[in-house]
Amino acid sequence: MSHFAPVALPHANRLINHGPTVLITSVFGAKRNVMAAAWSMPVEFSPPRVAVVIDKSTFSRELMTAHGGFGLCVPATAAMDLTYAVGSCSGRERDKFAHYNIQAAPGPALGVPIIEANCLAWMECRLIREPHTEDAYDTCFAEVVSAAADSRVFANGHWTLNDGNATLRSIHHLGGGLFAPAGEAVQARPLPPTRPG
Repeated sequence: MSHFAPVALPHANRLINHGPTVLITSVFGAKRNVMAAAWSMPVEFSPPRVAVVIDKSTFSRELMTAHGGFGLCVPATAAMDLTYAVGSCSGRERDKFAHYNIQAAPGPALGVPIIEANCLAWMECRLIREPHTEDAYDTCFAEVVSAAADSRVFANGHWTLNDGNATLRSIHHLGGGLFAPAGEAVQARPLPPTRPG
């Protein structure tokens, strides 16, 4: 049973604003790929837009450019080894979905592969074409056109991280295959106003 529920687009940026490692999925014709990316972030609220760094020479970038979009999935701690594996080899050499038995379904808006198993959230992203920069930079910009998240940890536009869902945490790459799971959420309190003098 899937715990995923649609996320309102004004809240989609919150799915990655805490800096998790993400899985980037791409497809064009019969070719598809999945890779890990450590550098992604929201860049605009309305419409929601994201930036992700994907080397311009990669197979993923080739497929994304040909298709015009990509999937951005947020893996949970259970997908840590898989995240490292798909980030350590090229999709030109093998279909990583088949090789690692990754189940994916076409997204509702763009048809890019969406991974829900062992993931916390996903977004379908329409690539924003930047002809003057596409050959020069690894940073890609995209508009989020659909999104969903595991309602056990993300609902009403907010993450809920507590002892009851400790296994449902995003992962953050520290380098060399070392990851750190997201910690427990702590609510900030308003500071009292300061008195002059």
